[in-house]
Amino acid sequence: MADLGEPPDWLRRSLGIEPEQRTVQVDGCEINLLVWGEPGKPGIVLVHGGAAHARWWSPIAPLIGDYRVVALDLSGHGDSGRRPEYEVGSWANEVLAAGESVEADGPPVVVGHSMGGFVAVATAVAGGDRVAGTIVLDSPMVEDDPEVEAARIGAAFGVPKRYPSMDVAISRFRTVPAQDHYDPFILDYVSRHSLRQVGDEWEWKFDPMLFKAISRNAAAEQLPKIGTRVALLRSEFGLVTPEIGQIIYDNLGRVAPVVELPLSGHHMMLDQPLILLTALRALLADWEHSVPVRR
Repeated sequence: MADLGEPPDWLRRSLGIEPEQRTVQVDGCEINLLVWGEPGKPGIVLVHGGAAHARWWSPIAPLIGDYRVVALDLSGHGDSGRRPEYEVGSWANEVLAAGESVEADGPPVVVGHSMGGFVAVATAVAGGDRVAGTIVLDSPMVEDDPEVEAARIGAAFGVPKRYPSMDVAISRFRTVPAQDHYDPFILDYVSRHSLRQVGDEWEWKFDPMLFKAISRNAAAEQLPKIGTRVALLRSEFGLVTPEIGQIIYDNLGRVAPVVELPLSGHHMMLDQPLILLTALRALLADWEHSVPVRR
């Protein structure tokens, strides 16, 4: 494997802040949590996309600000337990439990990427005043997320594969959808934490049945039901086109911001993490002292 050299100082410092690891039981399934920040601070829950895991957030989670930040592995992902089948309602319960188990001050803001955006919306609708705000990251809402479509057509997530070494597995790591640019240090970090050892071999952590068994609510139909503050951050080179962004804006009552993240692909935390971090900080700072416009 090629030597990547030294990561930039900001990333080295951020990844050096190791989170507290804990678990919470939700409907008989053990859910893995990573927690940053001091108890008693306002809460933020970070929700990854399909086949991803909590450590996709590690480069930026410690830098969001003076918050109690928790990233969870949804069931069927990362180091969490598996279920016989998966559906958005169960994942929403996991997000609510994560936010309420980490000693935060009040209900959390929920941030969801891609498939996690579907989950964040469902959490806001089901949770009501147990959620303080919802930030959706490049989740198309009006159509299936790319992981589900890739599984449906057989382009990814088929027969589970095992590899003779971690380095071989890392060389096969791919995102769905692919994009033109990744930060090499973050991609290496994320891919290493995507694997588990089984005997002398390595395999991806996510449940291979995840996308075959999944059942979703129609996210677009849920959007008008959200009672919290809400915002959409879409990537310039992502899945949420300006046209889809307009549809989502209309469904949110034309009062929620839809903001483009310049230079970003769909997986913005893997290629433009500081742009994403700046956008999140700006939204959260505004929400701390402003009054939302009611639909």
